[in-house]
Amino acid sequence: MRPAALLVCLAALGALSAGCEAPPARTALGYTEDAKRAYDDAMSEFNAHNWIDAQAKMRELKRKYSYSKYARQAELRIADADLAQEKFGDAIREYKEFVRAHRADAEDIAYARSKIAEATFAELPESFLMPASEERDQATVVDAYKELRDFLGDYPNAKETPHVREMFAQVTARLVRHELYVARFYLKVSYYDAAIARVQYALKTYGQALSGVAAVTEAAELQAEALLLLGTTYLMKHKWDDARIAFEAIRTRYGQTPYAVDAINYLAYLKTLGV
Repeated sequence: MRPAALLVCLAALGALSAGCEAPPARTALGYTEDAKRAYDDAMSEFNAHNWIDAQAKMRELKRKYSYSKYARQAELRIADADLAQEKFGDAIREYKEFVRAHRADAEDIAYARSKIAEATFAELPESFLMPASEERDQATVVDAYKELRDFLGDYPNAKETPHVREMFAQVTARLVRHELYVARFYLKVSYYDAAIARVQYALKTYGQALSGVAAVTEAAELQAEALLLLGTTYLMKHKWDDARIAFEAIRTRYGQTPYAVDAINYLAYLKTLGV
């Protein structure tokens, strides 16, 4: 061995005998700090709406820091980015995966479930009123109704609840309007029993939910509209007592709505018939 190389080796041995140590392994604190820096870097892309770059950085964070709390937050932000890009199916799948994987994180679970409801609501078609023979799109509306209803049942006081309640009111009102639309379609073609069944279904299935979450005026008007349609259909079937009950319900419960005038006129008409 050359003298210079020998000196290097001797110096290294001397350093070790003097107590020199290898660089310390990364501490738990350092791991968390590195994860936070990675999360903050990804969030800068997220807040700038650079969704693709943000998701790439969030996925890398999950890979490198899978045991940190920031990995869980990254999962939510990846789903949030898909929701922002209107990739509703992907977002719903990712939020549901988060719920399955992190059941102990109550606050984050509530957030994820509210976003599932929001994404389901966002998937609804702009127009859903259609003839009775074409009701295929209603499955999506009903799915949104159930998702929103279940969230409100499980999280009545969550911070996301007011927003979910607004969406639920809109979906419920849409379902009621659709049922009335279909009932009018049946009435137009003289399928009176089918029309009655649709109105009764709307009142029984959605009436209570509508009253509980929708604006008071809108809820009252929809209930009154349904009862007026029910009453006029009974008139066409000459079911005078049933018609009178429907019209009286409008007069006594929803007298402030525009439908009360028609109900009162129909009641007067029944009197002229002597029935």
